[in-house]
Amino acid sequence: MSNQNPPHRGAFTRFLDTVEWLGNLLPHPVTLFAVLATAMVFLSGLFGAMGLSVADPRPGNEGVMIEAVSLMNAEGVRMILGNLVDNFVNFAPLGVVLVAMLGVGVAEKSGLLSALVRGIVLNAPRHVVTVAIVFAGAISNTASEMGYVVLVPLAGAIFLALGRHPLAGMAAAFAGVSGGYSANLLIGTVDPLLAGITQEAARLIDPTYSVYATANWYFMIVSTFLVTAIGALVTIYVVEPKLGEYDPSNADPSILDDRAMEPLSASEKKGLSRAGLAALGVFGLIAFLAVPETGVLREPGTGSPKPFFSSIVAWIFIFFLTTGFAYGKTVGTMRNDRDMIDGMASAIATLSLYVTLVFFAAQFVAFFGWSNLGVITAVLGADFLQNIGLTGPIVFVFFILMCAGVNLMLGSASAQWAVTAPIFVPMLMLIGYAPELIQAAYRIGDSTTNIITPMMSYFGLILAWAARYNKQFGIGTLMATMLPYSMFFLLTWMGLFYLWVFVLGMPVGPGAPTYYNLG
Repeated sequence: MSNQNPPHRGAFTRFLDTVEWLGNLLPHPVTLFAVLATAMVFLSGLFGAMGLSVADPRPGNEGVMIEAVSLMNAEGVRMILGNLVDNFVNFAPLGVVLVAMLGVGVAEKSGLLSALVRGIVLNAPRHVVTVAIVFAGAISNTASEMGYVVLVPLAGAIFLALGRHPLAGMAAAFAGVSGGYSANLLIGTVDPLLAGITQEAARLIDPTYSVYATANWYFMIVSTFLVTAIGALVTIYVVEPKLGEYDPSNADPSILDDRAMEPLSASEKKGLSRAGLAALGVFGLIAFLAVPETGVLREPGTGSPKPFFSSIVAWIFIFFLTTGFAYGKTVGTMRNDRDMIDGMASAIATLSLYVTLVFFAAQFVAFFGWSNLGVITAVLGADFLQNIGLTGPIVFVFFILMCAGVNLMLGSASAQWAVTAPIFVPMLMLIGYAPELIQAAYRIGDSTTNIITPMMSYFGLILAWAARYNKQFGIGTLMATMLPYSMFFLLTWMGLFYLWVFVLGMPVGPGAPTYYNLG
């Protein structure tokens, strides 16, 4: 990156420079995942030959051993070659990104996103914009992957329009979306998922114990404002000064809009109005299908909104397709179906690097899963912490740090919790802590390191977005940019946890106890 460094660079900034330098010594992300996938095959053969195994801690698997599986044999070769395509096409983030970007491409090609950005930021105070972006990132988790697919690139465009470094805007959004993964004002799709795992683990001690999706709601609400404040402050006082002045010489010319700061024309304002009406129409349709207990997007019998949450990506596609075409038809940039198709095609073309990276990343993740080395690593780390035998509130410091560390290897919140919950929920219940509290602590560790691990599913997508503004942007640069968020989130969020629970005595959710009575 070609930056103009400020005259005085403190010790922390020099530390981040070192992290960036070391990280950028790594090969290209595509090459890195190819090397990791190859290394995983050899490691699986080594540990398989050694007979590495651990006891499966998950409910219903008592007495079952998790053994390292070698891929360096005839069976392994058949698995690798026979599933190469399936690993790629079934990699969950790939389909989500491609489908959503079909709609976003229409909105971008029509000029809707550009006009919307200019309409929002022309007179907005710069620090208010930063706060709004981080806050929007945190609450976007209710809408599944929308934050990664829509908000992160939009934040870069907003900062660029304000004359600020676009990568700082993307970092602020990424921090809100992924660093604040468990912070939200509303109950999201991850809440019932984690609650179900926690309940099963708790029933190893108490067969009648129930954990509800709202178990951490109070703490997650207050955490949203903490993440927003810390994310905005880190962006303004750490990340932007480190990035310095933006140099567009290494940028993709297609993302540099010379009209970015021009006032909206009369036709553009009319187009935005019609896009707004189209958006209201989409929201009205969603309400008709999802709000009534008997709605199409409710589960028959139970009335659960799970079908709606499962269809979020489809609604992102429909929303941007509809509003983009309404805007484009008004201003003349979208005349027919061919223009819409061109917009979709151009959006997919911008993801060529991401698609290439996903192919190799999907192989590595698959090999890691087949070999059982990821699960074994998590279980061994959890057993080590369990054997320390700590009691009292201080145990949560080590527990949160352990979760943050394991998250660097197992990027899925549910996968990590499915392995560690059966160990730590019963263990901490036996020393008097409630499962709801244990789950809240886990979510802190899980969220805070999402933004610095390449194992996180959308890490490659963020790299692809950033490369549009700087072709030399690498893994080390992204890690160094996001590390301050991770550090400050972890420290302040743990502080809030102890203040909220052990000083103020507040529950983490409705009806959620802090302590578990063994009697």
